[in-house]
Amino acid sequence: MVATGVTTTPAAEPPRLVIQVVDDAPDTLGFLVDALEAAGYGVLVARSGEAALQSLEWVIPDAILLDALMPGLDGFETCKRIKALPERAHVPIIFMTALSETAHIVAGFEAGGVDYVVKPVKIDEVLARLATHVRNARVSRLAREAMDVGGMGVLVLDAQYRIAWRSPRAADWLRQFVDLPAERLPSHLQPLAAPLRAAGSGSALLGARGSDELRLHWIGESGLGEAMALLQVRPVADTRVREADLTRREIEVLSWLAKGKTNRDIGEILGLSPRTVNKHLEHVYAKLGVETRASAAALMSREGVLPPAG
Repeated sequence: MVATGVTTTPAAEPPRLVIQVVDDAPDTLGFLVDALEAAGYGVLVARSGEAALQSLEWVIPDAILLDALMPGLDGFETCKRIKALPERAHVPIIFMTALSETAHIVAGFEAGGVDYVVKPVKIDEVLARLATHVRNARVSRLAREAMDVGGMGVLVLDAQYRIAWRSPRAADWLRQFVDLPAERLPSHLQPLAAPLRAAGSGSALLGARGSDELRLHWIGESGLGEAMALLQVRPVADTRVREADLTRREIEVLSWLAKGKTNRDIGEILGLSPRTVNKHLEHVYAKLGVETRASAAALMSREGVLPPAG
């Protein structure tokens, strides 16, 4: 066989998953580090909650194994502080604890943990739980990144309108328009969302800034008492068509106007006389607060409402 002179390089191996272990007990640390490295994980070690938080300033692990009981900052408080960090909140945290009573387990979940293992830990159980949570977190992260790349502002709200999750774009818009750091829809906005939740659809104005406004569009329930909403920023003028209380016939006339049709064309399409079309347009201009066909058509076009097919 004749050599082609083409050389190939081996494909780069995917980067190792990194697990952070936070525990003040040397025996536990040594045992876990050896077992995790043998399973192919990279391991970061922190001997206190404070040290764990400091290390998170320069690295984002794929998961965290966190001792619940430590001197100084305990595991529960450490978990709460990690979950308050926007760029780290997605990291799954598994508690390691000798406390197996229900109250302690509940405290771990309330702090933001996704799971727990009871000490002395069984390494096969730890590896199985880690694999599941790391995989789920990675899928969730990729979905969130796709939403943000697409410019989508997405919120997941619980039954008390606390923000269970938000895309980075949604967090930016909430800070810009309603001065909301992140954790909860403010009380004056909850009455706007409540009727949308009851109806299962609709939109509400959350705030305005300059010539733009932030609107919340209700998507629907997503399970476990949570619901999903989409945030959208639009020029303030774009809302006039939706809020003008136009009749169905007026919307049809305006839609064909935006498509460039004359009064005669619109009349033929809708079975109306040109005079009737003109009357409808007079009402439309008054409701929209405009004076010309061009202004009305521009509003309709910016609204993004398509004319009926025909």
